[in-house]
Amino acid sequence: MHPALWVSKTGLSAQDTNMSTISNNLANVNTTGFKRDRAVFQDLLYQINRQPGGLNTENSELPSGLQLGTGVRVVGTAKQFSQGNLQITEQPLDMAVNGRGFFQVLMPDGAIAYTRDGQFQLNSNGEVVTPDGYTLEPNITVPDNATTLTIGKDGTVTAIVDDQASPQNLGQITLVDFINPQGLQAVGNNLFRETNASGDPQEGEAGINGLGAIEQGTIESSNVEVVEELVNMITTQRAYEMNSKVVSTTDEMLQFITNNIG
Repeated sequence: MHPALWVSKTGLSAQDTNMSTISNNLANVNTTGFKRDRAVFQDLLYQINRQPGGLNTENSELPSGLQLGTGVRVVGTAKQFSQGNLQITEQPLDMAVNGRGFFQVLMPDGAIAYTRDGQFQLNSNGEVVTPDGYTLEPNITVPDNATTLTIGKDGTVTAIVDDQASPQNLGQITLVDFINPQGLQAVGNNLFRETNASGDPQEGEAGINGLGAIEQGTIESSNVEVVEELVNMITTQRAYEMNSKVVSTTDEMLQFITNNIG
């Protein structure tokens, strides 16, 4: 079979995966704290028919050789952790990280997950939880009679209790960062888990040592740029069409040989 068919097949498969990545980005354009993905391409093995630099004669060498590529593949998807736009909500438990860092969430299995989604709420015990009911870590409990909840840029949580003049300290929200955030495993529900690639979580106070500040009454929008994704979609569509054209053209070549040589 003509090798061009197999090469174009890999191109079709790679562009199909790229389109799925773009589709997921657009689907999450309004997801709080979502970070867009970018497909990473890599060319496949080459067939070396004439080695570059090989000797053609005793005194001459090949300047370029003959190398035939076998196609392309998607080797990964890289999360882009650029800052999303900050939206003011005026809700006291809405928080956004303005800079690097993740909130910590305690999962039902006792493990810690990480998120940029700062849409927190209170459960029946007064604990600060995610919309799915997972507890924020470190645990912050707000008394029933608390008013005027304040979260500082450093994560310090205070509230007026029983109409007292002095606010009561309820604890401090810390952030974590990773050497390689792109190595985190996305598990859905706006959550990430650490992996060997991400490195160990480095916990610290918000606003210092490279960690971003916490902005109360604010949420971070998705960093998906719709126009950019639409342009990528058009580019992917054209690349898919060109690979389809290669399949069609190769088929016509084989058909010509079949009909005219016998």
